[in-house]
Amino acid sequence: MTTGRLSRLRGAPVLGRVLPVVAVAVAVMVVGAVLANAGPTMGFDARAYLDAARRLLDGGVLYDTSIDQAGAAGLYYYSPPFTLLAVPFALLQAPLDIAGWTAALLAAFLVGVAVLPVSRPVRWLIVLLAGLSWPFAYAIKLGQVGPILFLCFAIGWRWMDRPVRLGAAMAIGTIVKLQPGILFVWAILTRRWAAVGVGLVVLGAAAVIATVVCGVDAWAAWLTILRSISAPITTPHNFTPGAVAYQVGLGEGQATAIQAVNTLAVLGIVLWAAVRTSPTVGYLTAATASQLLSPVLWDHYAMLLLLPTAWLLERGRWWSAVIPLSTSIVLIWLPPVVYPIAFWVALLAPIAIDARPVRRLRAQRPGLDPVLSSET
Repeated sequence: MTTGRLSRLRGAPVLGRVLPVVAVAVAVMVVGAVLANAGPTMGFDARAYLDAARRLLDGGVLYDTSIDQAGAAGLYYYSPPFTLLAVPFALLQAPLDIAGWTAALLAAFLVGVAVLPVSRPVRWLIVLLAGLSWPFAYAIKLGQVGPILFLCFAIGWRWMDRPVRLGAAMAIGTIVKLQPGILFVWAILTRRWAAVGVGLVVLGAAAVIATVVCGVDAWAAWLTILRSISAPITTPHNFTPGAVAYQVGLGEGQATAIQAVNTLAVLGIVLWAAVRTSPTVGYLTAATASQLLSPVLWDHYAMLLLLPTAWLLERGRWWSAVIPLSTSIVLIWLPPVVYPIAFWVALLAPIAIDARPVRRLRAQRPGLDPVLSSET
């Protein structure tokens, strides 16, 4: 659990009383307005999950192996174990199915905020920033899985020294999306062998259950889809550095090269942070990188920037509120390049701030272990 500088908000009792009211009011009004005006786009992605679960219940084919590009309506390309998570909601009739799924996402986010290892005022600030965040409102409107990942990452952060909780959180995150699997790399590099073991057991159990329920063919079809999705650089509304470069006029080959450099750089930073920074910063670096490593970076993925923002706010870096807010301002006038920039700032800022106490102590005490945690 983070034990860095306490938030300066703790010394402001008036603000402490007003902040929860403002945060809840803003979140309810903004997110409520987005949902009220969603129209046919309400539950856009959730319908794909629920339809897949219904096909499973009806004994039909789970995947459409003709898929060759991400993002189209109704397409399902999540892992077989994830399908099982949608089954309880698929048993409900419309519109209760989408309403239930949406309520579950909101609950997942709120529980995630509640378990964040930061001060109470910072938690309310995160609720406020979520209410002002287009990516968060958009994820809820679409029924996207971002809030579930937020909860998994928050649990892992709070209980990173509890192998069962950390391992289960890493495994569930990997079931929801493949990219959070990079947390296993962080856990290995930080020698959290028990958590790795628990995570692998959970993944193995989920795979066995999914195989029994969905069949071996479901895995083959899923892998076929993953291989078939082509040209992420040219996918519309993709906000990876390579895709943004393509959107501003670079050739596909040049944009692909930029994306390759981005991927290698992010992987290098994750590995470096795991062994050279505090455990918390290494963990948050891997969590942020899990999205930046995705070949397709949808705008709603940016809601996960609230995690490193919470860490920065806890240390009095109020400027960090601009990170999640900037991804909302894109809708008004900022260019799409703001998205990869915001992710990179969220990736690097905790590392830079974490290193400062170590540098000061090293100057005072030559020979200090360079891996000294700033959380001591």
